[in-house]
Amino acid sequence: MVDRIADIWGTRTPFGRGELWPVRVDSKLEEGLDEADVDRWVQSACVLCSNGCACDIAVKDGRMVGIRGRSADTVNHGRLGPKGLFGSVPGMQSRDRLTRPLIRVDGALVETDWDTAMGRIVDRSTALLAEKGPLSHGFYTSGQLFLEEYYALGILGKAGIGTPHMDGNTRLCTATAATAMKESFGSDGQPGSYRDIDDCEAMFLFGHNMAETQTVLWARVLDRLAGPDRPLVVCIDPRETEVARHADIHLAVHPGTNVALLNGLIRELFVNGWIDDDYITAHTIGVDELRSTVERWTPEAVADTCGVSAADVRQAARIFGTSERVLSTVLQGFYQSAQATAAACQVNNLHLLTGKLGRAGAGVLQMNGQPTAQNARECGADGDLPGFRNWENPAHVRELAELWGVHVDKIPHWAPPTHAMQIFRYVEQGSIELLWISATNPAVSMPQSARIREILDRDGLFLIVQDLYLTETARFADVVLPAAGWGEKQGAFTNVNRTVHLSDKAVDPPGEARSDLDIFLDYSRRMDFRRDDGSPLLDWTGPEDGFRAWQECTRGRLCDYTGISYEKLRDGSGIPWPCNDEHPDGTLRLYADGHFPTELDRAESYGHDLLTGATVGREAFSAMRIDGRALLKPAPAIPAHETPTAEFPLRYTTGRTAYQFHTRTKTRRSRQLDRAAPSAWIEISSADARDLGIAEGDIVRVSSSHGEIVVPARVGGVREGCVFAPFHYGYWQDERSGPDGRPSAANELTRTEWDPVSKQPLFKVAAVRVQKVADGRGPAPAPTTAASRPSDPSVPPTIGGPDAEVVETVRPTAPPLTPDDHRDEGAA
Repeated sequence: MVDRIADIWGTRTPFGRGELWPVRVDSKLEEGLDEADVDRWVQSACVLCSNGCACDIAVKDGRMVGIRGRSADTVNHGRLGPKGLFGSVPGMQSRDRLTRPLIRVDGALVETDWDTAMGRIVDRSTALLAEKGPLSHGFYTSGQLFLEEYYALGILGKAGIGTPHMDGNTRLCTATAATAMKESFGSDGQPGSYRDIDDCEAMFLFGHNMAETQTVLWARVLDRLAGPDRPLVVCIDPRETEVARHADIHLAVHPGTNVALLNGLIRELFVNGWIDDDYITAHTIGVDELRSTVERWTPEAVADTCGVSAADVRQAARIFGTSERVLSTVLQGFYQSAQATAAACQVNNLHLLTGKLGRAGAGVLQMNGQPTAQNARECGADGDLPGFRNWENPAHVRELAELWGVHVDKIPHWAPPTHAMQIFRYVEQGSIELLWISATNPAVSMPQSARIREILDRDGLFLIVQDLYLTETARFADVVLPAAGWGEKQGAFTNVNRTVHLSDKAVDPPGEARSDLDIFLDYSRRMDFRRDDGSPLLDWTGPEDGFRAWQECTRGRLCDYTGISYEKLRDGSGIPWPCNDEHPDGTLRLYADGHFPTELDRAESYGHDLLTGATVGREAFSAMRIDGRALLKPAPAIPAHETPTAEFPLRYTTGRTAYQFHTRTKTRRSRQLDRAAPSAWIEISSADARDLGIAEGDIVRVSSSHGEIVVPARVGGVREGCVFAPFHYGYWQDERSGPDGRPSAANELTRTEWDPVSKQPLFKVAAVRVQKVADGRGPAPAPTTAASRPSDPSVPPTIGGPDAEVVETVRPTAPPLTPDDHRDEGAA
């Protein structure tokens, strides 16, 4: 038994380069039960990070009573992280689950029946469509629904209502990942695979605290580091994360300076001849402009701007340039910072310049932050057109119109889809009067929280919230719909590296809660949305109908699902798309042949100017004659819009802890996770704490030009001049203050600003001041196990105790993986 609160990543199972990652099955059952007591195990995958770990749900007497990792799966080889082990079942079974619909009566939310709740929605929706048209409606969804639910939402929004105002909270976490791949490669879809960890000679983690955001993936890295042929590791992060502690080079850059660093690394490749001229000539365009753009970024210039050592810049570039197989991963440290898309594209450029793409150990993972963010993007629930189609391509819009049986003009394509930041602005201005929010909590997660609360509380807005619990956002709603959650419904979903899993229904949802799919289908029926031939727009009877419809939508596209079925997904491993007649077992890596979906008729996007966000347009894109090559897109490095001043001298950045997920709607209801990280804190460096007279645990006020929070301070490993806050903590009892009556949500301080291309908010770039307001009554409520480790060695360590112990079963043989996992080619 292992305390997996104290030991986040569990027992080591070392392996060498090119070997298969050994199996270790992690399991956690309710106290007093063992496997012999379980009535049945139901296949699923974990939905508490973006890794997509396959698992089985333990069911006894009609209740979920535990979870175990699935040994045969290519993603996790049986492992689960702390959130999956301790948060999955408790997150569904808290006594405060929503079990009946709520409607607002005389200012208060009261329980009602489904007919009354849906009747209110349909009456308001029908009236607005008649009076003001489809632009009166907006939809804001999540990265946590199932594939079939996203596709239903995409169809009813685009072909039923005809609104372009559709996006998801994927805009906050992975919009830049999708956009960077479109800009460089012509389409969304990860080029690399998790298997590249097993084969690489070096790893670069760009703004990616993998140790806490994808704990099982980091366990895979730790096992490589513990084995022979250890890969070199380069970490780019302003905090001393676990990644940084294991790194050979740690570049602790100032937040907001990522493009300067990347331009410096690219320049070193050119200067030292660490580029593949043949690959560049055959498979890319734009090398001369890129070379010119990076020329000024010497290691010394990078050091001056980014606050790092010039020698470390040179050595990091040397590692990239001279290692035959390099894997790069990218996440929020780049995506939520200044020049987000530009920075992520420069990571792609490193691999394109060196030809390190599409082969074992050589690839890019532009990571996701949520379990089903990939499906939100694929299915069109985030504003994109389904199946990676291009809203500027008339042929792509016609394909959807024919598939859905509606006139082409019904589908919004006259302008770019409306991104989330603009959707909330339209609500603020009054042009969107019905906003439907599903499975997300923008009252806590959006920037400039006070403004978002005012928008949600606006007179004239009809707000629908569909969720598991009465969240901070749901408290503002006119109608609250109780949704079924993980283990209570059926559906497929796709993780970061394109691997599709099936989650079967294990138990019934509580009370009258319904699956998100059933809710969307019910709305479509009540609204009487129809195809042009008079048949129902959505005639599905369940999720498998939706999956089959989705297969047809993807036929011939990069994300081809036609070779995947529910039956094929059962009892074995997940399958990475594209999976079709040509690739019946799925596809491990993309672009092995150096051919990219950048032809005029295939490209998902015609691209943008990385500095301004201006669209390239169909005509200019065609004139470039890209024809299946990748684009080496340059970007000059410019200062962030918000930098330190005399009034606000410190740089503020936000992020995650290993023990909580998003706004804690699920993980806060786990005893073990809540004990490990119960409430908000900020982190400050030892030097800054000394200068400001702050000791471990002291109560501090952190202020920006947008708001303030008052929380305990952890004196730890963030770089000097920076302040870090976890973004998970909202307001459970009072929507404006924490348990002690003080504001504590990290996004009180962040600014309403976004990247010009991906439209992703810049949560990691703000200027703040920190002032002590009271002595502490003990250490900060931050864990001591990862990046939040304190400088003071006397702080008691974070432990879980007996109820945090997990059974880990290490098996001597490798799991039976899919055929593509055993060969290097397996690429499209």
